[in-house]
Amino acid sequence: MILITGASRGIGNFLMKRFIDEGENVYGTYYRTIPEEGTTENFSKVNISVYRDVQNWVKKLPIKSSKIVLLNCAGTNYTAFAHKADPLKWSHVINTNLIGTFNVINSMLPAMRDQHYGRIINFSSVVAQLGIPGASAYAASKSALWGMTKSIAVENAKKGITVNNLNLGYFNIGMIDDVSEDFQILIKSKIPTGNFGNPENIWNAVQFIIKSDYTNGSSIDINAALY
Repeated sequence: MILITGASRGIGNFLMKRFIDEGENVYGTYYRTIPEEGTTENFSKVNISVYRDVQNWVKKLPIKSSKIVLLNCAGTNYTAFAHKADPLKWSHVINTNLIGTFNVINSMLPAMRDQHYGRIINFSSVVAQLGIPGASAYAASKSALWGMTKSIAVENAKKGITVNNLNLGYFNIGMIDDVSEDFQILIKSKIPTGNFGNPENIWNAVQFIIKSDYTNGSSIDINAALY
């Protein structure tokens, strides 16, 4: 069984469609972006930053006899220089990208530990490594995933559970639509190939992690050598 948070748009939606095409049993969450008409059957509206919402969703899932793969794609962004930032909007990014991700992992781990199997893939970003002006909230939330991933991986390794992190560069999907054209040109100038990534590269990495029980506690860069 494949569980995907933030599955109604961007990378989460791309991965959900790919898994459905592969015949997998997939369940996704959404919050603000309503799923496409005719695709709502396996979607649930969940605010992952609210623990009770996550718990209510998990209770409805048919998890007792399913090997669980969890993809934490849900995320949000807020751009502002630190001295001008609204603390509430800044905190909202942390609450969604970091605490929300933890809420879902925390809620799914008991079932994974009972089954002695689990694959957890968190989605971080190259933004946490580059020092992008105005991105302190997003960078803080995404870099925090590295340490959290490592700790939870160590805690659960003997239970057949792997926890890994993908540090994504810039792709032709998702939040790239929110990036100005001028900044997109600047980014491409720092990518040796001169172009944004095809999301199929993300799919390939996800497949590798699912199949590899010895890849654990890792943060894997997928950014075409962006510098």
